[in-house]
Amino acid sequence: MKLIVLDPGHGGQDPGAVFQRLQEKVMNLDIAKRVRVYLEKEYEVKVMMTREGDSTVSLEARTNLANSVKADYFCSIHHNAGGGTGYESYRYNGSNEYSSKSKTFQEIVHREVINVVTGKYNRRDRGVKAANFHVLRETSMPSVLLEILFLDNTEDRALIQHETFKEDVSAAIGEGLAKALALPRKVTTNLYKVIAGSFKDRKNADARLSFLQEKGITAFIATTTLNGAPYFRVQAGAFKDRENAENLVAQIKKLGAEAFILVETTMTPAPIPPVDPTPPTPPAPPNVPKPTGLSIEGKSVLKAEELDTFVKGINPNAPMLGEYYIELGEAYNIRGDVAFAQAIHETNYFRFTGIVKPEQNNYAGIGATGGEVRGASFATPEEGVLAQIQHLYAYANRKPLPTTYPKVDPRFDLVTRGIAPRWIDLNGRWAVPGTQYGQLILKIYEKMLEETITVKQEELEKMRDVLVEVRRES
Repeated sequence: MKLIVLDPGHGGQDPGAVFQRLQEKVMNLDIAKRVRVYLEKEYEVKVMMTREGDSTVSLEARTNLANSVKADYFCSIHHNAGGGTGYESYRYNGSNEYSSKSKTFQEIVHREVINVVTGKYNRRDRGVKAANFHVLRETSMPSVLLEILFLDNTEDRALIQHETFKEDVSAAIGEGLAKALALPRKVTTNLYKVIAGSFKDRKNADARLSFLQEKGITAFIATTTLNGAPYFRVQAGAFKDRENAENLVAQIKKLGAEAFILVETTMTPAPIPPVDPTPPTPPAPPNVPKPTGLSIEGKSVLKAEELDTFVKGINPNAPMLGEYYIELGEAYNIRGDVAFAQAIHETNYFRFTGIVKPEQNNYAGIGATGGEVRGASFATPEEGVLAQIQHLYAYANRKPLPTTYPKVDPRFDLVTRGIAPRWIDLNGRWAVPGTQYGQLILKIYEKMLEETITVKQEELEKMRDVLVEVRRES
């Protein structure tokens, strides 16, 4: 999955261009957030921001972030001023290993944006340009800087503040970035869940579940949160065909119980035809056992302080959770260091840019399925880590849960025990569709190993061998 870093220019004590009461920093952040929403909705892509709010971020911090996460593209978003009009874009005017790609990508993005700015709104195309800007010079990947109209031009300013224009130009930037990086588009699919009652009291939910089971209808209880309060839903089925769901609703209602359909929309990447066929993998030498991938069970290689140091190098505001992952992982014989990489993947380096919020202490997205279903909440960070380790334990083996700690994972008993002994076995199980879920976790773990000077070189080589084998299997 490609990673794009969006850079809303200026911020905090640096307002950028100012005209009357209009501040560039505000407009830059607004457009960047809209671009992120568009990309994450329409394409299979990871998006990070150099700032999420009105904070002061140095130029060095912006490029350091992009370089540290090894982004595939860096896009800095600005608005102009100084007596002109129209849209323009910039790439680095020097020469480096990314110059050719930067120029190609810039032209693709520029073309998409200008089709809207000029074609729909009749503003001037100021052209594809080059300059020695820090964020273009110091990024270790292709990069572009966009200047979207002029704050001090009357006609430009009217568009800059118009909702339709902001949506149009954000979508155009998103489309340009997607075309430049050849991002796979997502396909929307619906899952029709039959809910046979939603209760505040667990006892009522248990009673409804028993009633349905007596009538020969398979069901289970799913916990959700509505308006900050926990609810217990009795789910009796999930169908891709709405007609099947409606038939089950009618059957349940005939029994005298309430039932309704909850539509869950998921996005899956559209298949991309291969451009160049991959040469066949040569057969393994005789009598050499095939690698089986990295197991979820086992002892951690990295130390607690190494986990915290790694994540804080990318997100200085990340919580100090390394000790919990190592200690609780050891208690359950679960790889706490790789579980930490899973938490990084789920929370975007503990930035919580998805539906799960920091106060939930839910670092693995347990029970979060989208929309209003934000998943489980845990009283403390330690309890949140414990729930994740217990959930991994349920997937990894069929042994009884150790009694050292209380069972806090609300979905432990819903897991088919032992179905995923390896991290890549979580694909399509922990995350749906999640066809590359385990691989993404292992890539983060590989990066953790590379950047931790105390790790043994042999562990790093083993990890790379595992990833090579994973790519062959996927």
